[in-house]
Amino acid sequence: MALTIISWIFGLAFFAIGIVNTFWGGDTGFGIFIVLLSLVYFLPANEIFHKITGYRLPQFRLLKIILGIFIIWAAMGVGELFDKIEMMTKSF
Repeated sequence: MALTIISWIFGLAFFAIGIVNTFWGGDTGFGIFIVLLSLVYFLPANEIFHKITGYRLPQFRLLKIILGIFIIWAAMGVGELFDKIEMMTKSF
């Protein structure tokens, strides 16, 4: 149960990072890429992936951890997330 909640929290956080990158700062492709990667953390997407491929992503906890580190690194360093959040708040 706790891992499910943690997975949803990370999924929502990474989804939000992808939305910010999609609509602010001119990185539409990068934002869509992050949104698609965030789907790994949502359980319904895992079930769809299992039906298509026969593999279950919850078994790949290490993959999810590495993917999370990559998303955070890409958003903070390469994607300049804080600058985009500032642009977003100024546009409201």
